[in-house]
Amino acid sequence: MVDAQRARPLESYGCNHTGRGWGFGIPLITFSKPRVCGILNVVSSEGNAPVIAGFLDYLKVEKGLAPLTVSAYATDIRQFSGFLRAHKRTLLDARRGDVRNFLEELFSNSVDGRSVGRKLSALRHLYHYLLLDRLIEHDPTLNIDSPKQWKVLPKSLALEEMAALLEGPRSAFAHRVAQALARRDRAMLEVLYAGGLRVSEVVGVNLADLKLDGGYLVVRGKGDKERIVPLGKGAQQALSEYLRSARAALLGQKNSTLLFLGRGGRKLTRQRVWQMVRLASRSTGRRASPHMLRHSCATHMVENGADLRTVQTILGHADISTTQVYTHLALDRLKTVYQKYHPRAKAR
Repeated sequence: MVDAQRARPLESYGCNHTGRGWGFGIPLITFSKPRVCGILNVVSSEGNAPVIAGFLDYLKVEKGLAPLTVSAYATDIRQFSGFLRAHKRTLLDARRGDVRNFLEELFSNSVDGRSVGRKLSALRHLYHYLLLDRLIEHDPTLNIDSPKQWKVLPKSLALEEMAALLEGPRSAFAHRVAQALARRDRAMLEVLYAGGLRVSEVVGVNLADLKLDGGYLVVRGKGDKERIVPLGKGAQQALSEYLRSARAALLGQKNSTLLFLGRGGRKLTRQRVWQMVRLASRSTGRRASPHMLRHSCATHMVENGADLRTVQTILGHADISTTQVYTHLALDRLKTVYQKYHPRAKAR
């Protein structure tokens, strides 16, 4: 159903006159001859760029998506736009067959199912936006199934490996970098593991978001949604040490609201966090990543009896279906407990 607050009469889209579309400034075309007003004729065959620009503004302003997410959507939509241009179509007059042919071409070029599914998701978001603005009458992505994908279980570290990784900054860094950086890295590793944070979340967390006395951290995740992440004793101790003797040394003469800082008070980059985790994981014999720490957090919680709803809340998953990848861990534990304690489950 079209959102009444965003819907506009067809006349507002400028049939037979020049104007601006609703909200995002999409330039409209002046028709030289009188013609029946049709929403599929708003943008010419060379007019995909304004539609894409309006859609990206919608993602940034109304959906509040992160810049990297918006960039990924832009890449996928522009790829589909180029495919349509080769077939002399636009985004506004694309048909279901065009979408199917696009997906088939991706598969024929050995694009994996996960990537194809992501591109289809981007197209669905695009055409939902165009329906809301009444720029199209029918969604060409309807009744197109997502490509079947293998359920790939996320990689995680064992408890012993996780303990060795957390000691990494002390054993690997302290002898060749400033002690302040070692303490910062130890605190970041503890927070990444304790709260299952994403890289973008840990580099963007503010000092005011840390409630050390309460033992939790306020995190802003995807879509700028806030959630409260509890911190264990290990994370609290590492953060206390970092704040007491390291943050001021890194800050220098500058001011910053960020919790974790680089040299000279600079904001950390995602790449720097990846490098730090990779270096700290050398002692484990594994090539760990920040996302592996996030999966380790969820895996170890489920293995120790946490329910999926709690894990969903801590990780900030919008849908429980995302968290259900850890279901096999809960079932394994359930089976183990049943066999251990049920009187008729034990082998005789």
